[in-house]
Amino acid sequence: MASPHYPDGTVRALLQTDLVTEATRAALLPRLDTSVHPPQFFDEATYQLLRAVAARIYPQPERPEPIELAPVVDKRLAQGDSDGWRYDAMPPDREAYRLGLGGINQAAQALFQRPFVQLPEPEQDQIIAAVANGTAPGENWQHLPIDRFFEELLAELTEDYYSHPLAQEEIGYVGMADVSGWHHLEPNQLEAREPEAAK
Repeated sequence: MASPHYPDGTVRALLQTDLVTEATRAALLPRLDTSVHPPQFFDEATYQLLRAVAARIYPQPERPEPIELAPVVDKRLAQGDSDGWRYDAMPPDREAYRLGLGGINQAAQALFQRPFVQLPEPEQDQIIAAVANGTAPGENWQHLPIDRFFEELLAELTEDYYSHPLAQEEIGYVGMADVSGWHHLEPNQLEAREPEAAK
């Protein structure tokens, strides 16, 4: 049984109200933009590889238009942003992504003799599973800790997915309504302005 979530459109409607500060609205509205953004950091082929990998880690068959995760990673790397730390065994983020995505393609070639983006989804999933459990073949894994790369990739894609307003709507999160005035802070208590969960 699917978990309850807010009705579709709840977050879009909420973002237009005075319950959301201008700073929060300015941060979240661009995430709802579904127009195609050309890559800023990756070359086109590597960008499409990242899109394909993200789509297998976070498949979204129920969405008419999936939440795109690759543009968020691409923009971060283009701007040189980071969270301010990294494992000492890991290279800087840009190099880690170059090696890690290249390693995924090497694994695809070694196991199925085709690039990752040309594989059917079940074979793509086998490659992702091999990377996740540290058994993927490929020269690049001699220069990049496969377990750390997958951990970092998974963490970044998860953060990017759940920072999207539609994913927040899906899990019943309306914390973006950040103007003061919330009174019901206990579990399972709704403000009068909150919609009932969809069943």
